[in-house]
Amino acid sequence: MPDYAGDLELARTLADTADAITLDRYRAADLVVEAKPDLTPVSDADRAVEQALRAALAEWRPADAVSGEEFGSSGASARRWVIDPIDGTKNYVRGVPVWATLIALMDGDDAVVGVVSAPALGRRWWAASSSGAWVSELGGAPRRLAVSRVGRLADASFSYSSLSGWPDDTKVVAVANAVWRSRAYGDFWSYMLVAEGAVDVASEPELSLWDMAALAPIVTEAGGRFSSLDGTDGVLGGNAAASNGLLHEEFLAAFR
Repeated sequence: MPDYAGDLELARTLADTADAITLDRYRAADLVVEAKPDLTPVSDADRAVEQALRAALAEWRPADAVSGEEFGSSGASARRWVIDPIDGTKNYVRGVPVWATLIALMDGDDAVVGVVSAPALGRRWWAASSSGAWVSELGGAPRRLAVSRVGRLADASFSYSSLSGWPDDTKVVAVANAVWRSRAYGDFWSYMLVAEGAVDVASEPELSLWDMAALAPIVTEAGGRFSSLDGTDGVLGGNAAASNGLLHEEFLAAFR
């Protein structure tokens, strides 16, 4: 097995850089926010984070490719860093603290390193292949993550982002009504709560690679499963279902 310890250390250092930028611009009176062609917002902080991380990667991993939400893809290596500078930009620009920088390393089609840093929540999660998944809270000692052991969908806690975007929202409503509890924690947080064992299953109907690449290794290294809604494991399916593993097939069946 390849050793990704050095890459994980670098990703955590990159997250320190990102946190400094995002916290400095968070709730700033002069924050510049524009609409992208898809009508989603982008702030000057989004762009500044991605530019800073790209510059660092050009210095420390010059042979690796890079893909980011704001500036596209560069390079042709099988090793590809994937960056979402601010996951939850709508929250960020409104002063809601649920946002994070997502940093991942893909080796071929596999997400092998993931760091999710949410400084306004005081939390950071990270994982690398065969190294376990971890969280630190408010600068405290790292705590190893493990998914829940809930074995029935009827007993499960289910999280999503919103009802919009589902091809057939009657199905997701039916699932929400069938589980023990449902909440729209949203974006990265739903999946990190799965890794923590606080939520049992999370899903979204339409996602990009940078939305998922950092999440998958954290969920899977915590003992869970991360796939598309058609059951294909990994982050290339354009949507996501994450669970403690025990619930995965029952959850997917509800959408078939």
